[in-house]
Amino acid sequence: MLKIIFLFLLSGGLPVAMAMAAASLIYLWLNPSSPPFVVIHRMVSGIDSFPLLAVPFFILAGNLMNTSGITHRIYSYALSLVGWLKGGLGHVNVVGSVVFAGMSGTAVADAAGLGTIEVKAMTDHGYDAEFAVGVTAASATLGPIIPPSLPFVIYGMMANVSVGSLFLAGILPGGIMALLMMLTVAYFAHKNGWGGDVAFNWGKLSKALMETLVVIAWPLAIWWLVTEWNAPPQITVMVGLLVLFAADKLFQFQAVLPIMTPVLLIGGMTTGVFTPTEGAIAACVWALVLGLLWYRTLNFKLFVKICLDTVETTATVLFIVAAASIFGWMLTATGVTAAISQWVLGVTDQPWQFLLLANLLMLFVGCFLEPTAAITILVPILLPICLQLGIDPVHFGLIMVLNLMIGLLHPPMGMVLFVLARVAKLSVERTTMAILPWLVPLLGSLLLITYVPAISLWLPRLMATA
Repeated sequence: MLKIIFLFLLSGGLPVAMAMAAASLIYLWLNPSSPPFVVIHRMVSGIDSFPLLAVPFFILAGNLMNTSGITHRIYSYALSLVGWLKGGLGHVNVVGSVVFAGMSGTAVADAAGLGTIEVKAMTDHGYDAEFAVGVTAASATLGPIIPPSLPFVIYGMMANVSVGSLFLAGILPGGIMALLMMLTVAYFAHKNGWGGDVAFNWGKLSKALMETLVVIAWPLAIWWLVTEWNAPPQITVMVGLLVLFAADKLFQFQAVLPIMTPVLLIGGMTTGVFTPTEGAIAACVWALVLGLLWYRTLNFKLFVKICLDTVETTATVLFIVAAASIFGWMLTATGVTAAISQWVLGVTDQPWQFLLLANLLMLFVGCFLEPTAAITILVPILLPICLQLGIDPVHFGLIMVLNLMIGLLHPPMGMVLFVLARVAKLSVERTTMAILPWLVPLLGSLLLITYVPAISLWLPRLMATA
C-alpha cells in the first residue's frame, strides 16, 4: 500500500520529496500501529549525521569556484591543452569538465557553470547546437564521479562506507570515462572533417603541459619529502603551498591553483590530516583564498549571494534526504526490502546477473527520481543483496552513482537535460535526441566499471596498504 500511495501522489505532480513524506504519513494514519509523529522523528534522524555536514560546504565550494571566474580559467587551460586537436572544442569540453569535476561535485553545477561557456563557444565556432549540447551533457556526468562528490557523501552515509574510499574509487573510472568521450569526439571530427579550433601554438601548449606537470609533481614531491626525509607534514605542505603560489605568480599560470583542489582534498584525506567532512571545509577555505585574496574576483556582496544560494540548495538536498529516510525506513519496516531481497536471490545468486538487473533498475529509477532521493531509497533495498553476494559496497556505490548520473540526461526528471535545453535554447525533444549518441561511451563506461571491479577498487586498496 505504501508504494501505491507514493506512486499515486507522484503521478499527481507532487514533488518527489513531498510525495515520500506524505505517503509515509498517510500510511501511518491508515495503520495506527505507530504514531504519526514517527515521521518527524525519522526525518530528523535521517539528517542527524556527521558526514552530511559535508553537503553544504561542498555546495558552497562549488558555488564559489563557479562564481569567481574560475570556470573561465579552466576553459582557457583546456583550450591551450587540446583546442588544436581535430574537433578541438569538443575535447576542450571534456577536459574542462574533468577539471571542474574536482571542485563542484555535482553534474548540474558542471552543466550550468562550464556548460554556459562551452555551448556558446562551440556554436560560435560553427558546431551544431545538438553536438555541443550532447558532449556537454555527457561530460557533466563526470562531476560526481571525480572527487569531491555529493552523491558519494550521501551514499557513504546511507551505506556506512568510507567517503574517502569512494572518492578514491572515482578517480580512475572518471579518467576512463573522459578518454571514451574524447574518442567519441574524435570519431565525430573524423566523420565530419572537422579541424582544430585554435592554431597550434607550442608556447601555449608547453605552458599548459607545464601546469599539468606541476599538478602531478607537487603532491609527489610533498610525499617524497615526508616519507623519505621525515619532513614535518604540516610545515612541508605550508612551504609547498607558498612555493606553488610563487610559481603561479612567476609563470602566470591559468588554472594550476584551481586544479589543485582535488589534489589537496584527496591528499589530506588519505594522509589523515582531515576527514572528508573537514575536507569540505578545507575546499571552501581554498576557494575563498583564491577568489578573495589571490584572483580578487569575489567581493562581499557576491559572497553573500553565493551563501544564500548555498543555503537554498542545501535545504532542498537535506529535505530530500530527510523525506527519503522516513520512506526507506517504512519500506524496511513493512517488509518490502526483505521481500525484494528474497525475490532477487530466488531469481539469481550470481553476482554478474544481479549487477545486470540492478543496472537496469537504477537506469530506470534515475529517469524519474533525483539522485539524492534515489540513493536513499535504493541503498536499503540493494545493498543487503550486494553484501550477501560478496559485492564490494565501494564498487557498488560507484555503479549506483554512475547509473543515476546517466538518468539525469533523460526526461522526465533529467535536470542536466533541462539546464542544457535552456542554455542552448533548444526544445527538450531536440536536446534529448542530441544526447542519445553519447549514451554509447557512457554505457560502455558503465559496463567496464560494473564488470571490472579493479577499475574502482585498485586505488582505494593501494592507498589502504600504503
